[in-house]
Amino acid sequence: MAFYDSLKLEKGMYGRGGSLTEVLESLDPSENYIGSELEGLDAYQRQLKRFDIKVGGDRSDCVRKFFETSDSAALFPEYVSRAVKQGIDGANRLNDIIAARTIIDGMDYRSVVSDPTEDEKALKPVAEGAYIPQTNVRTSENLVKLMKRGRMLVASYEAVKYQRIDLFTVTLRQIGAYIAREQLKDAVNVLINGDGNSNPAEVVTCGQTGKLSYGDLLSLWGKINPYELNTLLAPTDVMKELLAMDEMKDSRAGLDFQGTGKMITPIGASLIHIPSIEEKTIIGLDKSCALEMVQSGGVIMDTDKLIDRQLERVTISCTAGFAKLFPDSVKILKYSE
Repeated sequence: MAFYDSLKLEKGMYGRGGSLTEVLESLDPSENYIGSELEGLDAYQRQLKRFDIKVGGDRSDCVRKFFETSDSAALFPEYVSRAVKQGIDGANRLNDIIAARTIIDGMDYRSVVSDPTEDEKALKPVAEGAYIPQTNVRTSENLVKLMKRGRMLVASYEAVKYQRIDLFTVTLRQIGAYIAREQLKDAVNVLINGDGNSNPAEVVTCGQTGKLSYGDLLSLWGKINPYELNTLLAPTDVMKELLAMDEMKDSRAGLDFQGTGKMITPIGASLIHIPSIEEKTIIGLDKSCALEMVQSGGVIMDTDKLIDRQLERVTISCTAGFAKLFPDSVKILKYSE
C-alpha cells in the first residue's frame, strides 16, 4: 500500500545506514507506484512532491520551504548530499580510469592484487594429466590509504533562506566539483607512484629526448602488452603536442574531436586531459583492470546542524582511496629536454 504522504520523517533516519533515499525506499518501495502518476519518482522525490518543494527550474522554491515543518526539514540534508553528488559526477573523470568501485563502512581495507609473471600470462597448452598453470590472487600487504576531501559550508540560515533552491544548488555542485578534482589527483598519484605496496608504474624511455613522436606512443602500446592500451592521461603541454601530430589529423580523429570533443588517438586509446600531471609525462593504462576506487560511505555532512538550520561551519566531505589491481597494466612515458 502506498503511504508516502503519511510517513513520519525524523533525524534518526540518517543513522540507519545508507542514504535517506535508501531508508525511504525500504519503507515506501517505488514498485508500489508502478502504473500510477508517481511512477518514475524515487522515494525521496515523492517526499518532495508531498511537501510541494520544487528544487529546480525557473520556479524553484526558496530554501526556507524545506523548514516549514519538522518533517520537511529532515529532507534538507539529503538535498545537500544529492546536489554535491551531482557536482562530483559532473566534474568526475574517475569513471574513465577506474575498473571497480568498492563501498566500505569502515576505514580499513585491503585490496586484492595479482601480479603474474610473463610466463603466467601465457595460457600454454596443457597435456593430459599435466599441471595446470595457476594465477595467484592475494590481499595486498598494506591497507589502502583513504583521503578525506571536502569543504566547510559557512553561511547563516538568514543569508540563504530567501535564496532560490536551484541557485543554492550551484554552490553545492561546486563543492562536489572540488572534491572530484582532488580525488582525481589522488588516483593519478597512485597510478604513478603505487598504493604503498611497492608497485609504482614502469617508466618507458622516449626514443628522442625532449620530443614526443608517434613512435613513442607505439613503444608505450607495445610495452603494456598483453594488456590493452585503451586510455592515455596527459597534462596540457603534452595534449597540445599530441593534437598537433600528423597522425592525429586523420579524418576519423578529426571528426570525433570536432564533432563531439572526444579525443581518440590513432592507436584507439581515449585521450584524457589531466592538468595536474607533471609536464612531459603520459600515463598509459588498461582502464578495465588497473585501478580500484575504495570509498568509505557517500557524501558525509553534519545532518543535525542542517536540519536545525545551523548552517554555519557545516562540513561536507567524501572519503576515498585507490588501489592498483594489475600493476603491469599501467606504464608511464616521460621525456624531457
